This record gives sequence, structure tokens and C-alpha cells, in this order.
Amino acid sequence: MRLAIGCALSLLAGLAVLPVHGLRAVQAQDSPQSHDHHSSSQENAAARKYFSDVVLLNQNGEQMRFYSDLLKGKVVVINSFFTSCASVCPLMNSAMEKIQAAFAERVGKDIFLISISVDPTTDTPPRLKEYAERFHAKPGWYFLTGKKENVDLALYKIGQYVESKDDHSTIIIIGNERTGLWKKTLGLAKAEDLIKLVKEVVDDGT
Repeated sequence: MRLAIGCALSLLAGLAVLPVHGLRAVQAQDSPQSHDHHSSSQENAAARKYFSDVVLLNQNGEQMRFYSDLLKGKVVVINSFFTSCASVCPLMNSAMEKIQAAFAERVGKDIFLISISVDPTTDTPPRLKEYAERFHAKPGWYFLTGKKENVDLALYKIGQYVESKDDHSTIIIIGNERTGLWKKTLGLAKAEDLIKLVKEVVDDGT
């Protein structure tokens, strides 16, 4: 299994694909036993240690562990936002809605959308649930909040932590945790280009 810390700069139909800095899918080095149960357990433990299993809350008020429940073995599309944002957040989440529609048969199975609030004090689960309904979120698209220190840690681990909510990133992170491929790109890009990039990550290793 390769150790994919990031991807090289490239261009996809005018869509900038940026290298993932600070995002470490920490995995065991290749070895003759790299695919046995013991090695897989080591890789899972290393990834869980890096990403952390900090507990967050989804829009239904359910607890979810960051690595074990949200990332492990999945393809994920991650953005950060806050519900009172009236500028770029609705645009990014509209793009996420289009990604959800494009992969409708797989979202909630092996593809998951993750939107993390950078304003967890304000964005309670009921508020997130109402916000999620605006974008017709279906099972498999999680809007996340929780204790501020937990949310901050999760955001930090994926390079999305900010001191002020107004400074939040407009980057969307697309990752295939199973293969270790992680990419990030501009969340305000054309939806069709984002969908192409998601498909590339989904198809990695097949």
C-alpha cells in the first residue's frame, strides 16, 4: 500500500488540484507481509492515531468517532463551513449537493460527504439538521459539530483549522482512506470538474 501524503500539482479541465500539506495518512511501509492481518492492524492503528478518534456530533445528534466512523475504509469528500455564512458556504454546499446527486447510488455506502462546522458553539445539531435540509442532504452526508476542542482537533488534522470562523477554508478535501490517496481542490470550482476529481479518487486502486 503506498504512502500517499499528497498529490503533485496538476490541472483537470481548468480545475486546480492542490497538494495536500499537513494531511498524513500514516501507514506501515511496504513489506512482504504488508497485506496480512497484523500489518493491516498496524496501519489502522497508525491512521487512527494521526487523525484521532475524537468524538463529534452529526446533524441527528449522534456521536461519531472521527477516524473509525467517518474515515476508515471510505472515500470521503470534506469541506468546512458555518451555517450563518452567507457568502461562499452556500456555494460550496451546493457543489456538495451536486456531488451527492452524481454518486447517489454510492453515497452512504462507500462514499461519504462530511461538512464540518467551524462555529460549533452556534451550530448545534438541530441547527445543522435544518441547514442540511436546505441542501437535500441524504444519508451519508454528515454535518458535524461537537465540543469546540474536539471540532478544532479534527479540523487541525485535515489542515482546516482557523482561529476565526470568517477565515475558514474554501478547499474541499477528497480522500480514499483505503488506498491512501488524498487530494484537495478549490470548493468553488465547477461542479462537473469536482465530480470528475471525486471519480478519480473513487476509482483509485481498482
